[in-house]
Amino acid sequence: MLRRLQEICDRYDALERELASPEVYADAERLARLSKEKAELEEVVSKYRASLAAEKERDAALEEAGRETGELKELFLEEAEALSEKIKALNGEIKVLLLPKDKNDERSCTLEIRAGAGGEEAALFAYELYRMYMGYCEKHRFPWEVVELNETELGGIKEAVVLIEKKGAYKRLKYESGVHRVQRVPETESQGRIHTSTCTVAVLPEAEEVEVEIRDEDIRVDLFRSSGAGGQKVNKTETAIRITHFPTGIVVTCQDERSQLKNKEKAFRVLKSRLYDYYSSRAAGAEAANRKSLVGTGDRSERIRTYNFPQSRITDHRIGLSLHDMESFLSGDLDGMIDALARADTERRLASGDE
Repeated sequence: MLRRLQEICDRYDALERELASPEVYADAERLARLSKEKAELEEVVSKYRASLAAEKERDAALEEAGRETGELKELFLEEAEALSEKIKALNGEIKVLLLPKDKNDERSCTLEIRAGAGGEEAALFAYELYRMYMGYCEKHRFPWEVVELNETELGGIKEAVVLIEKKGAYKRLKYESGVHRVQRVPETESQGRIHTSTCTVAVLPEAEEVEVEIRDEDIRVDLFRSSGAGGQKVNKTETAIRITHFPTGIVVTCQDERSQLKNKEKAFRVLKSRLYDYYSSRAAGAEAANRKSLVGTGDRSERIRTYNFPQSRITDHRIGLSLHDMESFLSGDLDGMIDALARADTERRLASGDE
């Protein structure tokens, strides 16, 4: 680790020298690239140099303590101990900063919610999850752009697909992928029995243009009329879009907009995200089989959380954390849970020595 830190410091110093040269300002692309690289290294370099400075101060304090006696000796020893704690904390932060970054963390994302087992009760729960994530995005000012919303007669949803176009949205929401289970007494249950229903959530990083190639011969684009529960949102013209990708069998539908062009643009963005996720998952399959994350693999079949309404309890099974404020959680107050999942993931990676 020390050699790697020294290499990072050397590269940081080289970047500072290069950026101090007047000629670099004549090339805007080069300037932006070098400035970005320097900014990415800055926090590691700052903490490492602070740690080295604290080590020197600690060694000097111990040296002085060796020369003194009585109360003065105790003061130097206390200073050395405090500096040792500071060094330990800095080194812990440095280890976290040196962990490999998820290349998708800074991306926008596609959020997909689908009702699972449980019929209409599952569809109603899917709508509550939809509102929950909408509330979270509103609190964090993440743009919420509906691609598809397949509603039921009783106010539930069979499926929802949403684009969340905000840098870092995937980093915050990626732990939500998996099966969400609800336990409660449905309004239609006359004998007060608790029913269990499920919904599946998928969070996909948005693909860059250069990462996914969609050939014309690999797809079919169909136009049809938009429709909704009880005749809602029905357009008289064929504005809804369905794109079928033959090599993977992936089908994307968008019928939210009245503009055919806008629906087509949204559908293609979702298709690219699904294809990126599909090919990335296949490439990472062997690694995932050998090393399963404590926090989850992103496998959509993995049950990750239970919402127990009678006890107002939300339990995340990956980290064994239970919260007891259902109303607040369903309104979008997810940060406590998301932060705990992120910490657990970091701790797992540190313990397993991820490189």
